[in-house]
Amino acid sequence: MLQRGRRDLPGEDDMVRHRRGNGTVLRRARALRWAWGAAILLLGLALASVGTAGTLAERVSETTLANGLKILILEEPKAPVVTVQVWYKVGGRNEPTGKTGISHMLEHMMFKGTPKVSGKDFDAIISRNGGVNNAETQMDFTGYYEDFAADRASLGLELEADRMANLKISEEDFTSEHQVVIEERRLRIDDQPANTLGEMMRATSILAQAYRNPTIGWPSDTLAWTRDDLVQWYKTYYAPNNATVVLVGDVKKDVLLPTIRSLFEPIPRRPDPPKVITTEPPQLGERRVYVRKEAELPLLFVVHHAPPLTDPDSFPMSVLAGILGGGESARFNQKVVYEKQLASYAGADYNPLHIDPFLFGFSAGPLPGKTAEEVEQALYAEVERLQKEGVTERELQKAKNQIEADFVFSLDSAHRMGELLGRYESVASWKLLDGYLEGVRKVTAADVQRVAQKYLVPENRTVAILIPVKAGAGK
Repeated sequence: MLQRGRRDLPGEDDMVRHRRGNGTVLRRARALRWAWGAAILLLGLALASVGTAGTLAERVSETTLANGLKILILEEPKAPVVTVQVWYKVGGRNEPTGKTGISHMLEHMMFKGTPKVSGKDFDAIISRNGGVNNAETQMDFTGYYEDFAADRASLGLELEADRMANLKISEEDFTSEHQVVIEERRLRIDDQPANTLGEMMRATSILAQAYRNPTIGWPSDTLAWTRDDLVQWYKTYYAPNNATVVLVGDVKKDVLLPTIRSLFEPIPRRPDPPKVITTEPPQLGERRVYVRKEAELPLLFVVHHAPPLTDPDSFPMSVLAGILGGGESARFNQKVVYEKQLASYAGADYNPLHIDPFLFGFSAGPLPGKTAEEVEQALYAEVERLQKEGVTERELQKAKNQIEADFVFSLDSAHRMGELLGRYESVASWKLLDGYLEGVRKVTAADVQRVAQKYLVPENRTVAILIPVKAGAGK
């Protein structure tokens, strides 16, 4: 689900994405805000354009090969480009105790080559053909892509089919990349106070389900991986019957589908991967965690268990996040930042794009001289006011417009459209995208008040506070 104008909680989404070839490091777009009048005008134009183009269900071609591989093709001739993406239904959610982070490690190894194309040649081929490539690992899926001029679509398909079937995992490459990932964890988590706090927050709020673990893995697990672990993970989860190929751009399904069949259908189906059976028990009371780490100022994270993508409550929860923390005019920012001057920022975050229930969170950075506890109480006061008094029609409509604008404008990008199709299909079904705008539009003020009263309650809450210490303290 799309939600711009928010501040993501470090360690919650835990997307890991890397620079590959001549691509650039891609980061989640955040804090994009539209002027009120311009947003309404552009949204109307965009919606009109979408309406004339037909629904996604009418425009996307879905094919399932004999080996179980699903193919989604969206012919989008607006620009002479194509994105070739492969999404595997595996991520941190699938990792057992002792193997956390192994999905991310395998993502690294997927760029080390095959007997046919070495890792060095993989990047060079894409670069010579004017393309970019990258990958990401999240809790519920792992995705790979190549973006090219439209006439290079077959090249991307050849490269992806080759590494789906023939990945080479040598001991030498494993040893080298193993050290890269260990260092990456140190830089991304251990040396970042906010990310360390986010990691502890998630491990405290989620007790049983694997969403509690960092996608990059716990330190002891990252040290213990072996090459054989990677080979087994690859054979178990990188199977055609556990993957989706997505193509979006200036292509023709009838031209490319025979190519896709010839490349991917010979890859044998494998046994279905083991199902995740662990579910999170209900939380029975507030939990708190404190992290002492070298930093200038304290930080505050507050999270509540919240419904996933397939739950109807995900729509009002998305709107609730926008009303509380979706931009300069949102309640947290107006009251806690501007009026009370307690924090440099205060936001709300909700990402329902998960298979299982996850988290709805607040984050804030207390100003010098202010405590995390002061800011915490100010946030609760705004939540309680919303629970008792509800929301105005103006702020309801503004939050809905922001969400709709974000979604509609994303459809103008072939790459982003491919990501949406791949992620939704990996979590539930790409067809849910067709009902997204309608679900948002149907949200009422009463719906927002109801979900706030249902989920944002003390017994469903975990609080994480960073206590700053001076350099060298405790050493």
